[in-house]
Amino acid sequence: MKTISIKVENLKCNGCASTIKKALMKFDEVSNVIVDIDNSVIKPEFEGNDNIVEKIKNKLASLGYPESGNNNTISVAKSYVSCAIGRINK
Repeated sequence: MKTISIKVENLKCNGCASTIKKALMKFDEVSNVIVDIDNSVIKPEFEGNDNIVEKIKNKLASLGYPESGNNNTISVAKSYVSCAIGRINK
């Protein structure tokens, strides 16, 4: 089992955390996801090689939570939508 820490942009609340957990847990290789809202860090636990790390990072970016330093207006907008969906589906 491996764990990585990914510092992301736009992580604001439990709605965001819910969306992120739900999306990353859909990957067969991912067994757990810890979301540290206060520090904007995602810690997925997974099996496999580095290909899954890229899949995780791409999924986070598509939801509006890109790695720290890669933020833009579109990511911010996507994160608001993801956050709202996470609050509704919680």
